[in-house]
Amino acid sequence: MTDENQSPEDIEQDPPLEESQPVDETKPQSGEVTITLRRWHLYAFVMPLIFIVGLGLGFLARGWVPLPGTSQAASAAAVASSDPAAVVAQSNPGAPVETPQVVRYDVPADDDPFLGSEDALITIVEFSDYECPYCRQWHSEVYSQLLDTYGDQIRFVYRDFPLESIHANAKPAAEAANCANEQGVFWDYHDKLFSMELGLSPEAYQEYASQLGMDEEAFQECIVSRRYQQEVQSDFDFAANLGVRSTPTFFINGIAVVGAQPFEIFQQVIEKELAGEIP
Repeated sequence: MTDENQSPEDIEQDPPLEESQPVDETKPQSGEVTITLRRWHLYAFVMPLIFIVGLGLGFLARGWVPLPGTSQAASAAAVASSDPAAVVAQSNPGAPVETPQVVRYDVPADDDPFLGSEDALITIVEFSDYECPYCRQWHSEVYSQLLDTYGDQIRFVYRDFPLESIHANAKPAAEAANCANEQGVFWDYHDKLFSMELGLSPEAYQEYASQLGMDEEAFQECIVSRRYQQEVQSDFDFAANLGVRSTPTFFINGIAVVGAQPFEIFQQVIEKELAGEIP
């Protein structure tokens, strides 16, 4: 799964339905039984079918979506690969409510950059892509609010998941951020990349370094040598083997939250986790 939907033009369309020929009901039909199939009959049958198929494609393209009636905190925990067996709760009107089975994944911080205390009760690991528009949206709308609200109660870890097949600049940008980390300015550089102020390019990476007062010669040497190529690839391989298929994907104390979810989703999971309400 990726962070972008297929456009209608890219979807192969079925041939248009042909309108059935009208029948002259004033003429005898020689004992034959004729069924008149009008356009609205076809629509009545085909449109619900198209809706169901479209809904299924939506699940595949955008990942798992919380089921109606399911608690948001429980709903946020789903397998990163959208495996239905990993959804922590399902809605079944009229049936007794069972304690949701939460799936927790072992997702270490590794040696990746983090904000907050190592002893924080909540660890959030984000797998992200600097060229992903949904990652940029989440960074713009949720990231700062999350840090401002919880401060040292959370440890926020950034790990790389560049989707090279659709984002040509994602991996070089990730490597540049790791080079910035050498000089202790990872998070400032991380913010520059997501700002897209100058876009993503070799020239932009160097200019961002200049704006942050970095040692530009050392930074350039790091970029050219591709010192962090394997580090970025290792992050990607780990997440892919875990089942991550799209960005951004988060793990809150090992509980998967897939997609650019709003602050309220994170808040509910974190509050319930702090209160010990999630098994």
